[in-house]
Amino acid sequence: MEKIKIEPNDAFLYPMPMTIVGAVVDGKANFMAAAWVSRVNFKPAMMMVALGPHHTNLGIDANGAFSINVPDVSLLGKTDYCGIVSGRKVDKSKLFDVFYGSLPGAPLIRECPVCMACRLSQAVKLPGDTLYIGDVVEVYTEERFLTDGKPDIRKIDPFALTMPDNRYWRVGEMVGKAWSDGKKLKA
Repeated sequence: MEKIKIEPNDAFLYPMPMTIVGAVVDGKANFMAAAWVSRVNFKPAMMMVALGPHHTNLGIDANGAFSINVPDVSLLGKTDYCGIVSGRKVDKSKLFDVFYGSLPGAPLIRECPVCMACRLSQAVKLPGDTLYIGDVVEVYTEERFLTDGKPDIRKIDPFALTMPDNRYWRVGEMVGKAWSDGKKLKA
């Protein structure tokens, strides 16, 4: 089949994991939905989130900290709500059961299966967004989301976003084993 060209703004990585990014703004926990999130360094563990001009950015900039919370499918409505309403107009601090680790500027969500507190390492201003890169200081989960001491995607039950169709998707079945299934192609 022949490849066809599409518009650059219609191309995204598929799928994008949905998260809830948190920061303390004006003394209150604030949260926003974010899917432009990725691990960007192995050791030390570092994460990045790309955010447009949002209320949450004020807290990240002021406190040098943010959280990345991984919701499960049961939190889809609350996650979407965090992407629909702005913390400038709506107080989202009571939407979740909030707790803090050692970073007071990184509010964590108890209902989320995985919560990461990040210390801001670098903020890169892009033409429309800011790329926030943070050192992962602490990660919180519960025993029920682990298998053999490691996070288990089946137990976490995260969901993903696709754009530009703006749809959420549940993660499906395992289809292979990384750093293993390709070995049969080695000569």
